[in-house]
Amino acid sequence: MSMLALVVVLLLLLVGLMAVGVLGHAVYRHPALKAPLPLALTGAMLLTATVSTVTTVAAR
Repeated sequence: MSMLALVVVLLLLLVGLMAVGVLGHAVYRHPALKAPLPLALTGAMLLTATVSTVTTVAAR
């Protein structure tokens, strides 16, 4: 994997983790939305799928 691809994956991971944190915090502050844990876990699963897709494409 090239250095550029590695940097892109790491930046994507950092931004995704921040997004998961924002989702969890928003739901925690506004309980009418949904339960915080399932929403944050859904965001984490989407992040994992995105990172795995990017790394698979970058490895080619």
